[in-house]
Amino acid sequence: MQRLEGGAIIPAALAGGIVALGNFDGFHLGHQAVIGAAVARARAEGRPALVATFDPHPVRYFQPDTRPFRLTTLDQREELFVAAGADAMVVFSFDAVLASLTAAEFVQQRLVDGLAIGGVVTGEDFTFGKSKAGNVRVMAEFGAALRFSVETVGAVALDGVPVSSSRIRDALIAGDPREAARLLTRPFAIRGVVQHGDKLGRTIGYPTANVDMGKYLRPAYGIYAVRGRLPDGGVLHGAANLGIRPTFDPPKELLEPYFFDFAEDLYGQEIEVELIEYLRPEAKFDSLDALTAQMDADCARARLLLAAA
Repeated sequence: MQRLEGGAIIPAALAGGIVALGNFDGFHLGHQAVIGAAVARARAEGRPALVATFDPHPVRYFQPDTRPFRLTTLDQREELFVAAGADAMVVFSFDAVLASLTAAEFVQQRLVDGLAIGGVVTGEDFTFGKSKAGNVRVMAEFGAALRFSVETVGAVALDGVPVSSSRIRDALIAGDPREAARLLTRPFAIRGVVQHGDKLGRTIGYPTANVDMGKYLRPAYGIYAVRGRLPDGGVLHGAANLGIRPTFDPPKELLEPYFFDFAEDLYGQEIEVELIEYLRPEAKFDSLDALTAQMDADCARARLLLAAA
């Protein structure tokens, strides 16, 4: 797959494509429906299939002090788009220039002139252009005038409620990764480089692979049963503390997975940690013996849950 900058001229081989247009941060069931419709139309018409996303998220641009809320990195999104059948990912850098474009300017400059689109597919709630002046009705009008197809995909509902990134974030914040996974169709996964820490886990027999949370959403702090994915494709089971480790000073926010029956060096490697089940909230223990006993129990429970997952 090619990753293209949204302000550049598209390569000739990708011109005339059908573009799924949205942020697609979670790539949840609703996003999958939009991108699936774009890929299906592209294949039916013999055109390239493109997915266009925005980085940073528009909310991050307009409200830079907003707490972290990201569900995927661009690299994770790219891999998901490939698996969905897209030929290229287009990244629109959401900056002052893009924010100032009117709906008409965005369509003409970025979609028609830049991407030479043959068609656009969006969700029914998609908005675009300065002050969100553009919507699906406006896009359809532009399509008729500028001779590109426009398709709108309705919301996907589970349990009678539309699937949305907000619904997924709420589930994670509530400590319900299984509900988040149901809406995403996969576990919520945090990807990052394993860092050197203070190695306190080693002193009690639980060496961890420390990963900074970066700009990811902060799920409920606590202990999780997790699945780790290594660069070589290896899959590990484990238990992880996500939070600030209240038993130790100073507090430090980290994701700290301990992988069962694994003793290799992961420092400097990028791993992905999937949150499978929430075991309990963080707690402060009066002694290392008490902490170790609780971790023994947590790991035993995590092994059983992961074996059955």
